[in-house]
Amino acid sequence: MGIKIPKNRAEKRVRRHLRVRKAVQGTAERPRLVVFRSLKHITAQLVDDDTARTLATVTSMKVGEGKKSEKSLEVGKQIAVIAKEKGISKVVFDRGGYQYHGRVKAVADGAREGGLEF
Repeated sequence: MGIKIPKNRAEKRVRRHLRVRKAVQGTAERPRLVVFRSLKHITAQLVDDDTARTLATVTSMKVGEGKKSEKSLEVGKQIAVIAKEKGISKVVFDRGGYQYHGRVKAVADGAREGGLEF
């Protein structure tokens, strides 16, 4: 019949993410910086959508101690360092259907501090 109406928070986030993904496309020159946020951790990935490959991944599980927002800032800085090593300076930010606030914003701020442009 029509479009399935989302019932819970997870389904609503997936719909928002698909809506964002219609506009956001990563390439080899300008990959997509994807953020995934769970209750405990946060993950950032650089993705080339043309070849469907993940170029780099950083997760807060590998970062030291601190509050979740502090770890998120560090994840952003580390993904920027890896991107610079691979010769990437510009990315497209994909917030993954999450609100641009809190830990998601901290990852973006850390990536900007590390030298990525978006």
